[in-house]
Amino acid sequence: MRVTMRRVLLVVGSVVALMVTLHLGQQILECQQVLSERRHRLMRPENEELVMMDSNHIEYRYSKEMPLIFIGGVPRSGTTLMRAMLDAHPEVRCGEETRIIPRVLAMRQAWSKSGREKMRLDEAGVTDQVLDAAMQAFILEVIAKHGEPARYLCNKDPFTLKSSVYLSRLFPNSKFLLMVRDGRASVHSMITRKVTIAGFDLNSYRDCLTKWNKAIEVMYSQCLEIGRSRCLPVYYEQLVLHPEQSMHAIMKFLGISWSDTVLHHEELIGKPGGVSLSKIERSTDQVIKPVNMEALSKWIGHIPGDVLQDMAHIAPMLARLGYDPYANPPNYGHPDPLVVNNTHRVLKGDYKTPANLKGHLQVTQNTSSSH
Repeated sequence: MRVTMRRVLLVVGSVVALMVTLHLGQQILECQQVLSERRHRLMRPENEELVMMDSNHIEYRYSKEMPLIFIGGVPRSGTTLMRAMLDAHPEVRCGEETRIIPRVLAMRQAWSKSGREKMRLDEAGVTDQVLDAAMQAFILEVIAKHGEPARYLCNKDPFTLKSSVYLSRLFPNSKFLLMVRDGRASVHSMITRKVTIAGFDLNSYRDCLTKWNKAIEVMYSQCLEIGRSRCLPVYYEQLVLHPEQSMHAIMKFLGISWSDTVLHHEELIGKPGGVSLSKIERSTDQVIKPVNMEALSKWIGHIPGDVLQDMAHIAPMLARLGYDPYANPPNYGHPDPLVVNNTHRVLKGDYKTPANLKGHLQVTQNTSSSH
């Protein structure tokens, strides 16, 4: 009897031990699952989408695979006009300059160029793959969240296109609009409007034209390297003289359906889903007007004679881009009737600053960085 009782107790003990073991095993598996889920939430996978909701509760999903649009060029080349015209499209949102994206790209480029710094980063486990994933997430977050959600997002930071080859790898379906303008006009605008840019001496047309040439050469070369299927040079003069023809070509390049609203951006400034402008940005006082020829040839008669004489040597990119370096004035072409009418209205002073602009009136010099 004692033996039988012992066997019963032994069996019961074994069963209890087995049940406890199974229970503990189940608890361990559940803990591991919870920890795994937490790690998943903390470390977003590269293909995870950024989800946003607009005021109408429409959901938008953004990822590195989305067709981002990057607008850039040398400052004072029409980048703000270009983004305002795109912003007028009901399915596109660009918004103001972020200012931070070109700075971060410049830092990333500096780390890559320094062999010693790259070695230190690699040894610390901060590899190119880690940095690129971080750059993707950061840039996408900034572009997506600094304005209202829309089907198509674009970024306008002029010097961002100095990193267009790198960006084209980060965002494989992105497209680029490189704004090209006669360098003499761009430089005259910088100097007369006191738009300070790091490295540009605003007291010297010669220096500014030299720096313009260097900057546009870098951007244009990268645009060609990416290829015409992804990077489109947009000539400011042609956009102003022939806005409808130019915008049709641009929308076709971007794969976005046509909307007449892109030809009347000034009517949508400050309106919901329209064009958001800030009084702080230097180009706002010009972009509040309809597309017009007012700024096309303002530079004529203001550039020193010795600089004009050496123009082909100072700025060889003028000729490469199709401008005659010795034409004063140049022949940019004949404007469309709509543009002629817009220009007459602007010269009469029909267009005033809207009351619904962001920020305050600019009273100090705007500072950009050329990196």
